[in-house]
Amino acid sequence: MDLKDKIQVYEDFPKDGISFKDINSLILNPRAFQYVIDEMTKVAKALDANLVAIPEARGYIFGTPLAYLIGAGLVPVRKPGKLPGEVSSVAYDLEYGSNIVEIQKNAIKPGDRAIVVDDLLATGGTLMATTRLIEKLGGEIAGIITLIELTELGGRDLLKDYFVHSIVTYPY
Repeated sequence: MDLKDKIQVYEDFPKDGISFKDINSLILNPRAFQYVIDEMTKVAKALDANLVAIPEARGYIFGTPLAYLIGAGLVPVRKPGKLPGEVSSVAYDLEYGSNIVEIQKNAIKPGDRAIVVDDLLATGGTLMATTRLIEKLGGEIAGIITLIELTELGGRDLLKDYFVHSIVTYPY
């Protein structure tokens, strides 16, 4: 299935020079959405993971059905102040500023193997912060799966120590 036909591209959104890949048209199409989840599941089954970590918000869209299909637990990765109880956090830099991601401390145990699932791999900042957070809590990274990869933005290079699989690629 040609998924690029299902992903609408908006030029100069949300600001000039950005070519925004809108996944809403893909997830509105049941056959396309099912195809993506099936493709992610094929990859994930080979990674021998017991957890799927999902950065908010669009990681939830793909990671939740994937975790169900491979029989894995689900680990929400949230912005600060959104999770109850004790959390562990990692700060990371963005192009203009910084951000923080958090996971509940009891969500990852030493020896757990997690797949990180998100909609997009661009610069790799969020995914790298998520992997560091899982490892900080004693977990291992089984792999990273994304729907879209923007190859010219260098995220794969940042994540070179991990298995990374993207379903669709664009230059930027």
